[in-house]
Amino acid sequence: MKAVQFGAGNIGRGFVGLLLHEGGYEVVFSDVADALVDAINAVDAYTVHEVGPGGVDRTVTGFRAVNSKTDPDAAAEEVATADVVTCAVGPTVLRFIAPTIVAGLTRRSPDAAPLVIMACENAIGATDLLRAEIESVAGADARELLAKAVFANTAVDRIVPAQPEGAGVDVTVEPYFEWTIEQGPFGGSLPSIPRAHFVYELAPYIERKLFTVNTGHAATAYFGARAGIDRISDALADPQIAAAVGAALEETSAVLAATHGLDPADLAEYRATILERFRNPALVDTVQRVGRQPLRKISRHERFIGPAAAAAEHGLSTDALVAAIAATLEFEDAEDTQAVELRQLLGTLDAQTFTTRTTGLEPQHPLFAAVEAVVAARQDALRAA
Repeated sequence: MKAVQFGAGNIGRGFVGLLLHEGGYEVVFSDVADALVDAINAVDAYTVHEVGPGGVDRTVTGFRAVNSKTDPDAAAEEVATADVVTCAVGPTVLRFIAPTIVAGLTRRSPDAAPLVIMACENAIGATDLLRAEIESVAGADARELLAKAVFANTAVDRIVPAQPEGAGVDVTVEPYFEWTIEQGPFGGSLPSIPRAHFVYELAPYIERKLFTVNTGHAATAYFGARAGIDRISDALADPQIAAAVGAALEETSAVLAATHGLDPADLAEYRATILERFRNPALVDTVQRVGRQPLRKISRHERFIGPAAAAAEHGLSTDALVAAIAATLEFEDAEDTQAVELRQLLGTLDAQTFTTRTTGLEPQHPLFAAVEAVVAARQDALRAA
């Protein structure tokens, strides 16, 4: 069996590639970074180091890498003969890998089993987004090519911090992970992915992860940055920050219970597990790394506005989530283009325009006034500085 993993970065090697290896697949990494592709091809094995309680070292073998930038033909050929295609490239990059997948499907034997395609991204319905990009590229041949594949959405969760210097292609990760996969598209024939969780209804799991893990992680980063704290684990050691993050996650849990009928007691246990993961001192993760791309994180369906808007629509509390949004507006990083743009927009747009443009909320939305108020307060503070 063979799997092609687009994106040979830390998530690709330390999470998706590892589990595909454990499922018995030969793993072919496809990436555009010359040095990374060369480094992967220079070794016969790499180690995934799980740090923290219960962590072990796991060795990955039986892999190689292709450079889809310099040799797209080779990458397409790997797709043509693969059993599974996965990706961890970021939602905005899906359109760049779609042509290679289309080329591979075009070459695929009509007698071959359908190619399993799963996007492992921090986005709701990422595989649907990838399918749409593939369909767009395929054009008139879309129907024929899509029939050669099975598309399943997934929800993925594993913290992979910035890697230590000199690690090579080894990856340091936390022990905890979740890979939840739609079961329905497969009929009765599931791909071999040990420790993955197959479910018939994926939406609750995607939103539970996005609105707990991603919301909590980002909130910790922005409250920590405001307090001048460097590490995520140290931020949560501050009682005030821990209380603020906990309050935000209580609000997201209330939304999840209201929209998906999830059990509040189960959600409370899940919140506690997530916060303990963030407190793991063995994961040397910084607030600057987690806080990067703040504009994306305050967009309409992301980790703050998404749950806060739903809470407001249900008449639930949003105070703690709005406080996290206020902290996000204070985030600064001269090396992060979105942080720089955020500061520029705060200085050039009025509060209403800024709120509409960056959050996607309309003025009549029940959350709008609260967000506009923290935007205006941040602008006042910048003008007074």
